[in-house]
Amino acid sequence: MTMEYIQTNNALKPAGHYSQAIKHQGLLYVSGQLPIDPDSGKKVTGTIQAQARRVFDNLKLILAEANTDLNQVIKLVVYISSVELWDEVNQICGEYFVVHKPVRTIVPTRDLHFGVTIEIDCIAACD
Repeated sequence: MTMEYIQTNNALKPAGHYSQAIKHQGLLYVSGQLPIDPDSGKKVTGTIQAQARRVFDNLKLILAEANTDLNQVIKLVVYISSVELWDEVNQICGEYFVVHKPVRTIVPTRDLHFGVTIEIDCIAACD
C-alpha cells in the first residue's frame, strides 16, 4: 500500500512538520488550510467571507494537483474562531458546493493560528 505525497508548487507549502496532502487507496487527505495567498504567501485578513473563499480556493489548488476537485470531496472539517461565524461560513460553502454536498463538521474554536478566523481540512476521492 503506497502513499503518494501531494505538494503544490506555490506558496502554500507547509510551514511545519506535516504534508500538504497524502493520496492513499483512492482517497486524498488534505491538511488543514489557512487563508494564505498562494502568490504572496501572506495571510488573508478581513471578513470571514474573504478568508473562507481564500481557503476554498487553496483547497481547489491542492485537489487539482492530485487530479481531483471539490465535487469529489467526501468530508469537510471547518474550524471557525467563533460560533457567530457559522451562518456566513455555511453561505460560502453553498457557493463552492452548489449541487454536491459533502459531509461536514463545523467546529467553533477559540483562537486559530496567525489570528485567522477559519481553517479547513478535507478528504476527497481521487484516482
